[in-house]
Amino acid sequence: MKRTIIQYTVKADRAEENQKFVEKVYEELRRNSPPGLRYATFKQPDNRTFIHLVSVEIENGNAPLSQSDSFKAFQAGIHDRCEVQPVATELTVVGSYNFFDN
Repeated sequence: MKRTIIQYTVKADRAEENQKFVEKVYEELRRNSPPGLRYATFKQPDNRTFIHLVSVEIENGNAPLSQSDSFKAFQAGIHDRCEVQPVATELTVVGSYNFFDN
């Protein structure tokens, strides 16, 4: 199981656009229900800083998000939308309560 946090800040005039991309990813995930994926996105009170938490079991070297057309569209322009570029950090769980379990 790989767990990652990704944080970035979008340009002020691109925040709404970024949120729409994120929402489309979740619409596709609900339709397809990829196994082994837990994914959550948050935004901070500035409405420009986004945080994504990903917990995934990678099978055959393929992460479920990388198979998503809407996620590919989201990623395609992320660097142009950002004021602060995405930083991904792999996490090790020390403890959790009902966070990763069904």
